[in-house]
Amino acid sequence: MIHETIELVVPGADGGAPLTAYVPDNFPALGMDRRRPALIICPGGGYEHISDREAEPVALRFAGLGYAAFVLRYHVAPQGRWPVPQRQLLAAIDHVRVHCERYHVDPEKVIVLGFSAGGHLAASAGVMWNRQEIYKPLRKRSSAFRPDGVVLGYPVITSGPMAHRDSIVNLLGDRYDELVELVSLEKRVTRKSPPMFL
Repeated sequence: MIHETIELVVPGADGGAPLTAYVPDNFPALGMDRRRPALIICPGGGYEHISDREAEPVALRFAGLGYAAFVLRYHVAPQGRWPVPQRQLLAAIDHVRVHCERYHVDPEKVIVLGFSAGGHLAASAGVMWNRQEIYKPLRKRSSAFRPDGVVLGYPVITSGPMAHRDSIVNLLGDRYDELVELVSLEKRVTRKSPPMFL
């Protein structure tokens, strides 16, 4: 198994975001050239902390099922304000694709999975991978950052009347009034959004 942590450094962030890999090795009985889907896991925590129960235990379960699993410990409040966590997730998608040979990953099967506020982050990647404010500082074409699928477990989605208000406040900080409508993700789905499992 490849088990390593790398630091993803993106513009606007104070330090790196740890991305931890849990990648099963290939072996002769299953094929030495096997390519597997990758799953980048975004734990919840209200954009205030990272929930450990939605991190390594989930990664180990999916690694056992044959996925190349990764846990992203994105920045949270107060240093993780919009669009820093979103940029960190796009950088994680790109990192996995760039290193697909090393991780035995099919570069066309890079999926993001998020829980609660991590679900908001995963859904943000699904509907805003081509938003210039997020991807442009990463200096690649937006297509490098589009996830091939999104899995959402009890996600924060809306910033409207039914919002988990604390998550949205933690993400936006003093830009709340300016950006609250933008991060209501049910309003951002387009034909260019990847398939999503809710």
